Amino acid sequence: MKRKIPPEAFAFYVSLGVARSYQAVADRFGASKSAVAEIAERERWSERIREIEKKSGEAATKQAVDAIAEMNSRHLKLMKAIQARALETLKSMPIEDASAAVAAMIAACKQERIILGEPSERTAVEVGDVIRREYERWLAPAADDAPAGEAGADAAGGDRLAEGPGAAPAGEDEAESEEEGDGG
Repeated sequence: MKRKIPPEAFAFYVSLGVARSYQAVADRFGASKSAVAEIAERERWSERIREIEKKSGEAATKQAVDAIAEMNSRHLKLMKAIQARALETLKSMPIEDASAAVAAMIAACKQERIILGEPSERTAVEVGDVIRREYERWLAPAADDAPAGEAGADAAGGDRLAEGPGAAPAGEDEAESEEEGDGG
């Protein structure tokens, strides 16, 4: 004799987590797996589970973001306290004895910058500077753009880009071609 599957079957199904199966629900409520599958389809258990997992994930993400923000706030307060203590020590000690206070101040300032998302040292490179430098390095204007007598024009008066890194200095490539022709 089959029993009617109660409304709390879905809650039980959700509580199973990764071990979730219609067979487990059927066993728990004394019903057939096909009866559970029929109710699950009619009540959209799959869609409801996806929605629950989505909301759970969003809640977990918000909780993690809040925890990180609280930790950063706590660390900033700690760094400011260390900085204040180091400053007090610096004021009260002769300059020769203040090296530990200076080290504490530098470390606290670096950590504060890291917490705030700033570089702890000035190693940041401006993209525009890199692009400009590479442009100048590789795409210098052709010789006929330059005033007469400047590097960039070959002996025959033809155009040649300004030499980039690794290019032979002016005159060397002509000497090499003459040597290749002589010794053959």
